[in-house]
Amino acid sequence: MTTASSPVRTTTLQAAAAPGHARLRRARCLVCYWADDGTVLIGHPYPDGTPVALPGDAIDVLAAFEEWSSPHDAVSHLAERHEEPAVLEAVRFLADHALLVSEGSRRALRDADIGRHWGPWAPQAPFLHYTTDFTPHDTPTGPRAAPTASTPLFTSYPDADRVLLPRHPADLDARFGQVLHQRRTTYSFSPEPLPLPALAALLHTVFAPVDFIDTGPSGARYRRTSPSAGACQELEAYLAAVNVHGLAPGWYHYNAIEHSLELLAQGCTGEEVTDLCAGQQHAGRAAFLLVLTSVIGRLNDHRATARSYRVGLLNAGHLGQTFVLTATALGLGSMQLSACHDGALAERFGLDAVTHVPVHVLGAGLSDHTAEPIASPAGLDAFRRTALA
Repeated sequence: MTTASSPVRTTTLQAAAAPGHARLRRARCLVCYWADDGTVLIGHPYPDGTPVALPGDAIDVLAAFEEWSSPHDAVSHLAERHEEPAVLEAVRFLADHALLVSEGSRRALRDADIGRHWGPWAPQAPFLHYTTDFTPHDTPTGPRAAPTASTPLFTSYPDADRVLLPRHPADLDARFGQVLHQRRTTYSFSPEPLPLPALAALLHTVFAPVDFIDTGPSGARYRRTSPSAGACQELEAYLAAVNVHGLAPGWYHYNAIEHSLELLAQGCTGEEVTDLCAGQQHAGRAAFLLVLTSVIGRLNDHRATARSYRVGLLNAGHLGQTFVLTATALGLGSMQLSACHDGALAERFGLDAVTHVPVHVLGAGLSDHTAEPIASPAGLDAFRRTALA
């Protein structure tokens, strides 16, 4: 979302003739917000509109066009509060900047189409999606300057108690095709504790540095077994340990360069984990959960545009996939979760949820092979209920 420091186009209003009797409506794909320390109201239509500073009477005029209306209808509706020339001038301005759409126009049809298909997610999801499109003003115009403030490559808690993890190499000799087809979300975990070497091997394979590269003005960065745009590696792993042999239940940070677990808070139960994961019982039965947390400064060091947020979510998905495939290769059950209380998770780990933001949750443990399968094969009845094309 555009902020107070973002470039905003302002337009000088000029006297204009009445825009006629064509019916107009407020765009459904529209977000308004304050900028410049709350002194300027911005209207930002999407998917392809430009943010613009609004005149003082814009809100009243927009409200008059909640449904299809003519400019003269708006004049009559607002007669007690606004003079006719001011209303018509505002209508012209709002129409020129796509905050009002004309009935039957291509823009109006697209506005309605997005509103219909994205409605349950509006305004948050469509606004994020369309306003982080890679538009021309995001395109670099020359060599990138070195970051003015570099965020450290690694997060660490030097004063925390820590467990140095074993460095047994992971046994990843399973055939790749076999791993791909055996990977399934695990809902039933064994009550047996997970051996610490298995946890250590999983963490090291997924999160530890593989090598370090010279990125020019930005200095050295490192690569993992998963892709990361610009090798900025903004994701940190925070661990909720419930049932790991040799590891006291608690809330930890994985120190990737040291290959250790730093204790942030003692005590972690399956019941608490279940509550933090929106009541999902299988989350509390896992041996541990991993909360992937995005360090916002590292993303901004790489590219200070709103699209970087999308990049961060993609990076979390890459790490999540590597995590579950590695867990499968190690003979573990695993899962990825999207339903969780981000703010409460951040608080439990002592994070500010501003510079360090939880974005994804993973979990693993020993599978309960005696449990009944969750899903049954699809038969004729299931396909009768399914729209295939």
